[in-house]
Amino acid sequence: MSQLPPEHNDARKGTESPPPFICKVPQTPGPFIFAAPHSGRHYPEAMCRATSLSGNELRLSEDAYVDQLFTDVPSSGATLLKATHARAYLDLNRAPDELDAGMFTPALSPSMAHETYRVKAGLGVIPRVINDEKVIYSQPLPAREAFFRIDHFYTPYHEKLQSLLDARRKQFGYAVLIDCHSMPSESGTRRRRVRHVGPEVVLGDNWGASCDRSLTSFAEDLLIQAGFNVRRNVPYSGGFTTQHYGNPDVGIHTLQIEISRAIYMNEQTLDVLPEFEIIKEKLQWFSNRLIAKFNDFYPKNTNSALPKAAE
Repeated sequence: MSQLPPEHNDARKGTESPPPFICKVPQTPGPFIFAAPHSGRHYPEAMCRATSLSGNELRLSEDAYVDQLFTDVPSSGATLLKATHARAYLDLNRAPDELDAGMFTPALSPSMAHETYRVKAGLGVIPRVINDEKVIYSQPLPAREAFFRIDHFYTPYHEKLQSLLDARRKQFGYAVLIDCHSMPSESGTRRRRVRHVGPEVVLGDNWGASCDRSLTSFAEDLLIQAGFNVRRNVPYSGGFTTQHYGNPDVGIHTLQIEISRAIYMNEQTLDVLPEFEIIKEKLQWFSNRLIAKFNDFYPKNTNSALPKAAE
């Protein structure tokens, strides 16, 4: 059984606020960056006072333990960037203006809040609901709360991510972002008692627009070799991060990876399964080989302008 940090156990502790992110940089960093924007498990006291939901209910929106599944990627030369605050508090895989104006008092002006389909579903940058059904807050939040969360936690995370991508591209001529998430299993979604229904991993490259197609193909082949059931782009083709940062024409490649929670954790109790360490080892094997394979292939087979020795 995996030994996980104690903060996984209680979503309503409301302890002292950590920094907006943790960044683990290897001694000799390469062009790969792995990000875990939804694995944060800090729930600030003000949020806990404003909700009637239990700690377990709040945690249902987490991509629980995904940062732990990829915690060893720095040993392969990849940088690991992980959020600290919970997704229910602030969703980093959204645009900063994906706000529900009616969640706040006074209501936000239309110029500040962009009502996308995700916002209408209650899943904006400051979520209104958990899992499409559990309303988080008992009453409207002060409008200043929206600006506080974005200024203190959203903006620093994305500024760090952008700076990492810019630095890697400047050094290597290209940068690769693997955006790491988990997804409910289809069995869990349908409330059936059948395990491992549907894909175990979904790769999202915005239908080929967010990265060189070889990256997706290498990832798919390696995951299948590792024993996973893999699907591309359905039902997750990529979120804000994939669409916003992925630009293979300028050498920035972004690939989203969604891992079925049913293969490593209990989707109701949120406890890790005995298979957790096996899944973690398989994903480390996958990460090692993906990094090596793409770094060997891409500079030789593209017109990527690698930096000169004197630069």
